[in-house]
Amino acid sequence: MRSGPPPPGRCRRRGRFVPVAVPVPVPIPIPVLATAPMSRAGGDGSAALERAGVETVKRAVELDLASRFQESLVCYQEGIDLLLQVVKATKDEAKKHRYRQKISEYMTRAEDIKKHIEKEKEDGKYHKQIRIEENATGFSYEKLFQEYLTEIVSEVWVEDPYIRQVHQLYNFLRFCEMLVKGPCKVKTIHLLTSYDEGSGKSQQISGLEEIRQSLRNYGVTLNTAFSSSIHDREIRFNNGWMIKIGRGLDYFKKPQSRFSIGYCDFDLRPCHETTVDVFHTKHTKKM
Repeated sequence: MRSGPPPPGRCRRRGRFVPVAVPVPVPIPIPVLATAPMSRAGGDGSAALERAGVETVKRAVELDLASRFQESLVCYQEGIDLLLQVVKATKDEAKKHRYRQKISEYMTRAEDIKKHIEKEKEDGKYHKQIRIEENATGFSYEKLFQEYLTEIVSEVWVEDPYIRQVHQLYNFLRFCEMLVKGPCKVKTIHLLTSYDEGSGKSQQISGLEEIRQSLRNYGVTLNTAFSSSIHDREIRFNNGWMIKIGRGLDYFKKPQSRFSIGYCDFDLRPCHETTVDVFHTKHTKKM
């Protein structure tokens, strides 16, 4: 049971993930669904729950009509969940029947949208954007990448010009640890970065060599290459997923000290503001 309904007209966000609408080339037929009447009773809070549920599905339909399908799907799911709680709480059989009918229609529509999004993925047209706000927490590598690391992932490409300094090497090491833990079966990691231009070049090379040797103990091969002209930052998996992060892997802020919360657990580490774009392509290009 949720701690409480979201404000009317808004969808509850999990963490700070903000889905961004993507133009859809083929529109989906959209049924115009009327909302069920709201009860004016309910001193126990069910009336507020009912209002929130109705407003949320209204918002879902509005987003649906605007072809903002990813946002619409989130709102449908939240609205359905709230209305199911209303059905469970009410003793009015007529109201239960009305809401069950509407919930069935919304569930059908949500499934249609899910199928459409999956089709976009298959066609290589899928795009999701995540905006990480300044000082936001809850954005460890596991939270960003885990859902795309399916069991068939065996090869990973990392293009990031800033795997140079000690903390950036640790970032890359944390990323590699995530890959080793699974559930994917990564066998090869390709890293393309740039040389440290200062006195840290030897430390950079030795650090990457240590990571390479350590990965070998887990049956993973690390191939490193250097480019003086690399600017783009992207991570690709051989299952077709591509993730572009504005700041690359280095989007975490420096911890206040070695013994401050967030030093070890990246979910608790404040972030710099950045944008994460997720794409799915049929063919992942290789370096």
